[in-house]
Amino acid sequence: MTARRTVEARKVTGDPLRAPKRGDLVVEEIKRWIVTRELKPGDKLPKEAELQLLFSVSKGTIREALKSLDVQGFISVSTGPAGGATVVEVPFERTFQLVQNYLFFKDVDVGDIYAVRRILEPELAAGAVPHLTKRDFVALEASIETCAPAAADVDQALKQRQEDLHFHDILAAANPNPFLRFSCQMINQMLRRLVVFGLSPMHAHYGEMGRTNVAAHRTLLDAARKRDVEKVRKLMLAHVIEAESYVKKMQGAVSSRLVLDSEMRVSVTPRHAGIRR
Repeated sequence: MTARRTVEARKVTGDPLRAPKRGDLVVEEIKRWIVTRELKPGDKLPKEAELQLLFSVSKGTIREALKSLDVQGFISVSTGPAGGATVVEVPFERTFQLVQNYLFFKDVDVGDIYAVRRILEPELAAGAVPHLTKRDFVALEASIETCAPAAADVDQALKQRQEDLHFHDILAAANPNPFLRFSCQMINQMLRRLVVFGLSPMHAHYGEMGRTNVAAHRTLLDAARKRDVEKVRKLMLAHVIEAESYVKKMQGAVSSRLVLDSEMRVSVTPRHAGIRR
């Protein structure tokens, strides 16, 4: 059904809801078109002129629809003779923004986040163990070594706490369950971007947390190298419980704010980016 016929159908049936804009209807039709043709990331959409004929709408409406799809993260639009709209995977950063903006109106605290993390993270780590590669082990070891030295200043202390989460990102990337992986990456990103601390990064509790995290990560890495799935599961649960206790000692709290587009340049660290050269 074209966007024009959809509008006409609403008029005939007397739909009491306010009719959506034509551009929004075209967005829906393009999404259906992508699904029915089983397009994959990297596949091109037809040129603007072809889309105009396909959906019986003006150039302005097509451009409005493509802009909306671009903002939603479904396509990437490039200019030039070889340009056009290309299907892409919805970026994690965009998804994180939408989830956090939803949670802005909810009363979520550190305890809520860690209650879920205690359930998911041990299963994520255990599921990742059979799939960890030599490169993953190198990245995990590099992450630990980055966090091992005592922080010399505030910047180093903050970078080390970010690197603690990168260790978990590496495990998440190795887990073959996409929904579990996404859920844990979302939690990591919330801890990374939204949890703020009442104590200074140079406070003794920061150093204590760093040392306990390094010790926990070393034991986890050792068990993972031995492919001991059950031990990794138990160690990760103990690690998450211990990490929560330190977050609370450091007066950690979830920052109540909206995530802006300008902040979305910060992405989840790629699987092997922890390797230091």
